[in-house]
Amino acid sequence: MEQKIERAVEQIVREHLAACEAAAEAAVRAAFERAATPAKPQRNKPTRAPAPRRSPEEIAALGERFYEVVCQQPGETMTVLAKTLGTTPRALYRPAMTLRKQGRIRAVGQRQRTRYFPMGD
Repeated sequence: MEQKIERAVEQIVREHLAACEAAAEAAVRAAFERAATPAKPQRNKPTRAPAPRRSPEEIAALGERFYEVVCQQPGETMTVLAKTLGTTPRALYRPAMTLRKQGRIRAVGQRQRTRYFPMGD
């Protein structure tokens, strides 16, 4: 009776090992098949085309126009000054920085509350 139980247990263990071996073999085979198949290219989020670079002359000319508007409307925000010039506040960033470095204008405040004043020419 004991030998029958031992044989039955051994048979069950052999069947279990065979099933595990088959599952492992199938998993390895599937992994190699996936590796051999070229991956689909990932779609990146569409990006907008970069804005064309402005020449130094364009930036200087816009800076001069910006300076004139600051002299006419001292203490205004970049948003108001940009609307007066018919452009965006972002487009005025570099000309404003150039004028500040030259000491022709000063900026008071932070972020959207920044106000621009002429320093004299």
